[in-house]
Amino acid sequence: MPDIPLTVLVLLCLAALVAGWIDAVVGGGGLLLIPALLLGMPQAPAAQVLGTNKAVAIVGTTGAAVTYVRRAPVRVGRALQIGLAALAGSMGGAFFAAGISSDVLRPVILVVLLGVAAFVLLRPSFGTGQPPAGPVRRARVVTAIVLVGGGIGFYDGLFGPGTGTFLVLALTAVLHLDLVTASATAKIVNVCTNAGALAMFAYQGNVLWQLAALMAAFNLAGATLGARMALSKGAEFVRGVLLVVVLSLVAKLAFDQWA
Repeated sequence: MPDIPLTVLVLLCLAALVAGWIDAVVGGGGLLLIPALLLGMPQAPAAQVLGTNKAVAIVGTTGAAVTYVRRAPVRVGRALQIGLAALAGSMGGAFFAAGISSDVLRPVILVVLLGVAAFVLLRPSFGTGQPPAGPVRRARVVTAIVLVGGGIGFYDGLFGPGTGTFLVLALTAVLHLDLVTASATAKIVNVCTNAGALAMFAYQGNVLWQLAALMAAFNLAGATLGARMALSKGAEFVRGVLLVVVLSLVAKLAFDQWA
């Protein structure tokens, strides 16, 4: 582990705690965790920061997924189908991460997020209804596997921040899930995306394991608490957090782009 001052180490652990809570409720924990790691280790290569972030995030995401599966109406089999496509996509994204500038991706993602924020604001009922009781058409499931799993998985390995948020929104739109069920399903898929990207980063030697292990304990605590709050407070609570996270992500990407 690099020589990190105790004060910085404490702040990194607190960031991991809050990021775990955010990620469990609606995704987007990387919005906080990646900048925290960049500030705490300014000399570390970007790939090392991304790899360490994945090692931390996979622990909290797994804890949140277990909490959701125990208490939410999640179709685990379908989530794993999407997750396997996401795992393959994230490995591909991580493989190409070193060769593509994030400056190319930021403007595109910024426009997409602004559209997402407008949609959620203008559609108050989005994600607050009940999921369909009958079987979902196969075409929607295939779309979820290919586009939601493979596409967002690739983005997660390549760039990362906001992946959980994109998963929640896409699953809600494609499979007509309520936001709580979408968050629960997204956690299972996100475990797979994190696993795929982490495997590639670990193979490349870009994970600080000791630091990740310490931060992961705090991330797990935050994620477990976040999942329980989302389950108890319902879709309206998740929708409110979703808007805050999306707008925060827009602000961060805009700052990175033009600062």
